[in-house]
Amino acid sequence: MDPRPLRALSRDLVRELGMLSQQCGSLALSPLEAHLLIELESGPATNQQLADRLRIDKSNASRPLARLAERELIAWQAHPSDGRSKQASLTAHGAAQLHDLHRQMDEAMSDTLAQLAPEESERLWEGLRLYRSALSRARRQQGYRIRSIAPEDNAAIAAVVRRVSAEYGLTADKGYGVADPVLDELFETYHRAASHYWVIEGPDGTILGGGGIAPLAGEEGVCELQKMYFLPDLRGLGLGRRLVLQALEEARQLGYQHCYLETTASLREATALYESLGFEHLPGPLGSTGHDACEICMVKSLG
Repeated sequence: MDPRPLRALSRDLVRELGMLSQQCGSLALSPLEAHLLIELESGPATNQQLADRLRIDKSNASRPLARLAERELIAWQAHPSDGRSKQASLTAHGAAQLHDLHRQMDEAMSDTLAQLAPEESERLWEGLRLYRSALSRARRQQGYRIRSIAPEDNAAIAAVVRRVSAEYGLTADKGYGVADPVLDELFETYHRAASHYWVIEGPDGTILGGGGIAPLAGEEGVCELQKMYFLPDLRGLGLGRRLVLQALEEARQLGYQHCYLETTASLREATALYESLGFEHLPGPLGSTGHDACEICMVKSLG
């Protein structure tokens, strides 16, 4: 998808939601002030906590908080466990203002939803959830880089495979991928037609994981997703999903019709990821992978 139209649509949404206005509805609250009040609805918070929740710099939260305090919508108290810090909380006047804010915003949203059929509302909800999740993952992934493997990465990615395999008990004597004789030569192994391997660098340039695709022996038009290994520091950021999506798109470009993989029950998070991306379970293995220890076989159509 071309990012430019989505950026334009996002700007239109900001305008339509009034986020560029100086006040929310008929209330004398800027959008940022309104967000601060809403965050304080769940309980007291410090300036830094509020800034972190709203993804803004602490200095950008200080001035609107001062305005809210001047209007007696919030009050500052000493932090119960940190004598050097203060935390803000809603006053009775602030709670009443927030109640009016919710009422007006709910009415505006109801007017918006009245323009949609029920099934359109459901699609809107699901689309916005997907967009929010993608934005959140992209933010958490800042500083990380997915790139094609280079010759100098061989030792680092082999070490990752061995470390993760040991963590999950996927030992070489049990027939898992860690026993592959080419493990120390992944650049050379994947530097051939219809194959590709990517590594993931951390903010300091350290190799933290990787994964790739290669032809599945004995199956025409089928590639195999191979050697997807991630160190603990890399998990929970959504980079596994991003790498698989990148691999699937590369597989389509290379002309594959299906993508196959094998995994094991001990890798529960990986199996859940593959299922969420449309991989379907098979009753048995396809082709000839050279491994016999992975009991979970899955495939995805690339059509």
